[in-house]
Amino acid sequence: MSITVVKQVDVRSNMKKYFDMVSDGVTVIIPRKENKNIVLISEKEYQALEKAVRNSEYLKMLDESDKELREGRTVVRTMEELEKMENE
Repeated sequence: MSITVVKQVDVRSNMKKYFDMVSDGVTVIIPRKENKNIVLISEKEYQALEKAVRNSEYLKMLDESDKELREGRTVVRTMEELEKMENE
């Protein structure tokens, strides 16, 4: 994965060029005032980042559930109790 830093004016002048670079897997960073920088990535890269975030959140939930189980913070119900709850 390569990264290119480009001025806003260059992106405006050569938008197709930089979009093609992003499509080819290059990350383009556009510096802006007050550190409000923009990062251009491909949809494929974006989806991979989103998946990583979801996986991280899911693993955090599993870790918390495991911790609760190890600490004995569980509720035990019989099948009859569950069926009764379903019908209520």
